[in-house]
Amino acid sequence: MDLGLDEPSQPVTPYRVLARKYRPQTFAALIGQDAMVTTLGNAIKRGRLAHAFLLTGVRGVGKTSTARLIAKALNCIGPDGEGGPTIDPCGQCEPCRAIAEGRHMDVIEMDAASHTGVDDIREIIDASRYAAVSARFKIYIVDEVHMLSKNAFNALLKTLEEPPEHVKFLFATTEVNKVPVTVLSRCQRFDLRRISADKLAQHFAEVAAKEGVEADPEALQLIARAAEGSARDGLSILDQAIAHAGMEGGGVSAAAVREMLGLSDRGAVRDLLALVLAGNGAGVLEALRRQYDLGVDPLAVLRALLEAVHGVTLVKVGAAPDPAQPAEERAAYAEWAAALPFGHLHRLWQLFLKAHDEVARAALPIEAAEMALLRAVYASTLPDPGELARQLASGAPPSVAVPAPVPAPKPAPVAVEASAFPADFAALVDAIEQAGSLGLAVKLRLGASVVRYAPPELALSGARPVSADTLADLNAALKALSGKPWRVSIVDQPGAPTLRELEKQAEEDARTAILATPLVRAALAAFPDAVLEDWPGKRSA
Repeated sequence: MDLGLDEPSQPVTPYRVLARKYRPQTFAALIGQDAMVTTLGNAIKRGRLAHAFLLTGVRGVGKTSTARLIAKALNCIGPDGEGGPTIDPCGQCEPCRAIAEGRHMDVIEMDAASHTGVDDIREIIDASRYAAVSARFKIYIVDEVHMLSKNAFNALLKTLEEPPEHVKFLFATTEVNKVPVTVLSRCQRFDLRRISADKLAQHFAEVAAKEGVEADPEALQLIARAAEGSARDGLSILDQAIAHAGMEGGGVSAAAVREMLGLSDRGAVRDLLALVLAGNGAGVLEALRRQYDLGVDPLAVLRALLEAVHGVTLVKVGAAPDPAQPAEERAAYAEWAAALPFGHLHRLWQLFLKAHDEVARAALPIEAAEMALLRAVYASTLPDPGELARQLASGAPPSVAVPAPVPAPKPAPVAVEASAFPADFAALVDAIEQAGSLGLAVKLRLGASVVRYAPPELALSGARPVSADTLADLNAALKALSGKPWRVSIVDQPGAPTLRELEKQAEEDARTAILATPLVRAALAAFPDAVLEDWPGKRSA
């Protein structure tokens, strides 16, 4: 008989955030702390257990989780109830389950931020005299221990130095410098490391798979970088990104993560840095405003530029490549590292660092960022005083790789025979190479884009970065060749293709012409897998 009563609804399980749901329950699941796990494992196997441990590190690297794992390891009795301390707690016995659920009466957790006084510590001292009720050890976990008062630390010292055999102290802190030296000397200290971005991204990918959520690898890399070595921060961001993706089954995309975090697109940052290096002031302002209109904080743009300059510098010194770095970014950094001298990179770093500080304190952040980037455009390529002194000593006019906003007037003609100068830029580079400046000739062939060649004047395009060192060497070589000073300038205009680009184009044109001949076409039709290996006009490898 239907009495019109509603059927009892199923109990709703409250949602647990990812940072709590995926808190490590074994040492094997603790990422990025292999050295500490090895030390603890050896200490447990040999029975050399300290009476007090101090765990320090940045937020979210697993200090409290590690303390709970140590409590499990020391009190585990195994599934059969006969086990001893182990680095691999079973997770099935009553002590393991009770500690994991936070209900074991012999494992006492205390937050020092809310229990800072000496009376709180006296309660611990008094309770520590009594043996454990059901566990092997009575364990006190004190989080953020640096927040204890001076009197509380002093009250703890004697018990900490000579605790009862059944008591272990586990302290966790993010500010170890605030812990008195007298306490540090009584503890075995473990410094938990920041977790690398590639390990974090791999961990987040595993979490996303367990949650049934598709996530772009680039999105996970962005989250890992934003986490700054903290697994908890990264999982919180991933939780937010999954919610941001919506309920339509959409995955976590890199664009959505950038929008959510207000991050600047790495490709846009590379384009902006290229505009700065090219001296394109108007383009720099337009690119910065475009990022600002998309909601990117100017401070975030400057931070990304600092990271880019740092990345280029690491490539230049031969540091190992970042495995998480996109291929196009790695190629761009390698190209800039080959073209820019160390002095130029260090000057850019200082300019961007000063800009970051100014924008952080500015009343008008976007305007301050624009002015700072314009300063970088027109000051980053200035030679240092030592370079200017060398140029003046060599007799060459000081050359500055700064684009001219207005084309400079042509100099007065120099009374030199036309035959004294090479006919074109290619002949000029050949003459420089024959004179013994092979390195300079290679740089000019690969990177110089000519706007105007009218000896003794040479104008190069600012769209192809040319270092101040290269310009100084070019001025000296030209004067040595012709016996007259040249005027070499960088102008804000597009130039001709480089000599290497022209050679490649000529090579490709010759190949195309050969492939179009009837004989070759017939041969390729008869042998489809055939490849044209050599032809007139092909450069030797």
